[in-house]
Amino acid sequence: MSRWLEASILTLPMTFTAFGWLIGQGGVELVPMEAEHAVIQVVAEITLVLVLFSDASRVALRDLRDSYAVPARMLLIGMPLTIALGTLLAHGVSPDAPWMVALLVAAILAPTDAALGQAVVTSPAVPLRIREGLNVESGLNDGLALPVVMIAAIMAAEMAGVDVDGVPADAVVYTLKLVILGPLVGVALGYGLARLLDAAIERRKITLAYQGIYFLVAAFLTFVAAELVGGNGLIAAFVGGLVFGNTLRSPTDFIAEFMESEGQLLTIFTFLIFGAVMVPLGIAHAGWQTLVLAVLFLTAVRMLPVWLALTGAGLKPYEKLFLGWFGPRGLASVLFALLILERFAIPEAEEILACVVLTVMLSIVLHGVSANPMAARFSKGVGIDRNRLIDRH
Repeated sequence: MSRWLEASILTLPMTFTAFGWLIGQGGVELVPMEAEHAVIQVVAEITLVLVLFSDASRVALRDLRDSYAVPARMLLIGMPLTIALGTLLAHGVSPDAPWMVALLVAAILAPTDAALGQAVVTSPAVPLRIREGLNVESGLNDGLALPVVMIAAIMAAEMAGVDVDGVPADAVVYTLKLVILGPLVGVALGYGLARLLDAAIERRKITLAYQGIYFLVAAFLTFVAAELVGGNGLIAAFVGGLVFGNTLRSPTDFIAEFMESEGQLLTIFTFLIFGAVMVPLGIAHAGWQTLVLAVLFLTAVRMLPVWLALTGAGLKPYEKLFLGWFGPRGLASVLFALLILERFAIPEAEEILACVVLTVMLSIVLHGVSANPMAARFSKGVGIDRNRLIDRH
């Protein structure tokens, strides 16, 4: 049904979330809840390592010289404002929750997932710099949010008096090691592995199929190496992918081909687990506070910071509105929530899960349904100059 889905307002995340719910606790209960938690953590970690490494490796920094302003403003100004505003609103809606828990919720829901509005980033009607801006933002913001997520989770657990496995008494030193050693390992291995692959390709020692396997190994080798020296493997995977993709001299077509097959399979499996396990749990613990926060995170918490960040960037009102609205919450938020809540025994875990689940559920539907109609408005010249519809190439 994939070709039919592509032409409809439905998306693969919508379909597999609904199918997961149907075979899970919301439907015929084929998925046993008690057997899922260990599996969920493993799948979440594997998928997140691959997503971080691959997303970063496909961001071509050299191509952004002519259109860096939009993604740079959204990442460097809009994202901190989003986390700050989200923290304030999360604490305001639930004043009994600690500030660190509010920060954790805001950081988990800060990353965007362009795949949930695929028509937006693939439609030729949407101006090139708008598409590039959303693609680059989506590729980089999960890695940038990760240190905040980790620090907030550690501090929230520490403040609640909960023992965190693997975290020594001096949590500050431990956190600094995570965010310093991780990037250093990522830079070293990303560059070294790219040079090694270039040498193998130049000497015709590796086939195209095994370039994809090498890419997979590079992602997990970077993760493991950082964990072994006391750094954060997820941060290392993101930085390593960014360095790997931008220093590799050989063609990188194999990365896109690999992610269209093996990477897509992991993504589908994650949304299946999301629908089968997380959606019933999230709905069970949802209340008016979580619903209000979900709506706010998809609207004001995202759109207001983006509008402010893009002030003076030469964009028309509809373009800023478009960029603000299309911040779908998807895979990164799901994986962050799965990983953090399985690893850290945070007292407010149920409320955090409910907020993330409702936000992602609403995003899957609203952004998937609105992608085609809002993209089509650009072809009618809404809010843009006609000559800006032409790609710079």
